Amino acid sequence: MRLCAGAFVFLMLCSGGVVAQQPPPSEAPSSAQAPTVSEAPVPVPEPSDKAMARYRSGVALWLIDTAWGLILPAAILLTGFSARMRNWALRVSRRRVVTIAIYFAIFSIVTFVVDLPRAYYEDFVREHAYGLSNQTQSKWFGDALKSLVIGTIIGALFLWVPYLLLRKSPRRWWLYTAMAAVPFLLLTLLIAPVWIDPMFNTFGPMKNKSLETKILQLADRAGIEGGRVYEVDKSTDTNALNAYVAGVGRTKRIVLWDTIIARLDEPQLLFVMGHEMGHYVLHHIWKELAVFSVLIAGLLYVVHRLAGAVIARYQRRFGFSELPDIASLPLILLLFNLAFFVVSPVFLGITRHFEHEADRFGLEITRANRPAALSFVRLQQDNLANPRPHWIVRLFRASHPTLAERIEFANSYRPWETGQPRVYEHLFK
Repeated sequence: MRLCAGAFVFLMLCSGGVVAQQPPPSEAPSSAQAPTVSEAPVPVPEPSDKAMARYRSGVALWLIDTAWGLILPAAILLTGFSARMRNWALRVSRRRVVTIAIYFAIFSIVTFVVDLPRAYYEDFVREHAYGLSNQTQSKWFGDALKSLVIGTIIGALFLWVPYLLLRKSPRRWWLYTAMAAVPFLLLTLLIAPVWIDPMFNTFGPMKNKSLETKILQLADRAGIEGGRVYEVDKSTDTNALNAYVAGVGRTKRIVLWDTIIARLDEPQLLFVMGHEMGHYVLHHIWKELAVFSVLIAGLLYVVHRLAGAVIARYQRRFGFSELPDIASLPLILLLFNLAFFVVSPVFLGITRHFEHEADRFGLEITRANRPAALSFVRLQQDNLANPRPHWIVRLFRASHPTLAERIEFANSYRPWETGQPRVYEHLFK
């Protein structure tokens, strides 16, 4: 279920941005010999009609998803259904920890079932309609059930912590909950690559040993020691492309989807790997963890400030009179989502900055400008992306710079050609 934060405004977003026209050949630089094909800037391609159709429908679904993420918890609250789920849990056990676990299990199952039609259309039907999914129905439902079980177990094990803090420290619970979230997030980063991700796809050694050797050599130049390269059988799910560096400490690993290995050539793949290694070397994982921890504290503080007044006004309809009641969970989610919508442009702006830094790192360690630009072109074409989305879409949805920005940066960033220092050269071996 999508109770995570989003946005629910601006219907004009479906229009999309205007793609800049490339200059005609007569406007190409003439002060020197014309660049060869291997040196010429890579133009930002016009998005296909299919890509723009997907972009527009995606904006519409974003609006629907965001509204749905508010409507569903509000409905559970205002109908008193959350209080009834709490009462069902109390019939099983009066022990607080057990009550919370049972309530969360019921809540997860109910919201999963209610949300299933939306999720099935958006993640299965629509992706197949655009030719981006290879999943069978059984695989999709199996993955959805796995996610439900994993989420329910994790919530049942840890949700008692904020509710205990609500009882013990009603004025500072929001701060202590945010502090308690840090080790939980760290644990997730540690175990997810080893225990959770392999439950959904098959991870194995790279089949192309020559490419693996070059990736490890690049990792060594980037100062990443002890890294392991994995190829994941993602083509069973999707035709989209991706690669990433995951884990911390001994669970650190470099992961490539088999789709990206099949469709990018070696120089392009090495740039992509340089980008992903940049995230690791530049400590973006830790920086994002710090930012997210501060964000959680701020959002929970907003919940703390607003929840009392909301409960006082609607307690008869809600069926509870205090926030430490487990029946308040939908209210916490509702207020959290609203607050996140307001601050999401700031958080997304930070992630876009990190992605830009990683692009710079990848270019500096590989100097593969044209392969980098061509890799972004391939991502645009194969993932059916709009390279120049509307600025409001970018503000409220984009965790990465636009593909047009990334292609243009790959074309232009060449400090080594003018004798200028590279920003990250001190990090290379």
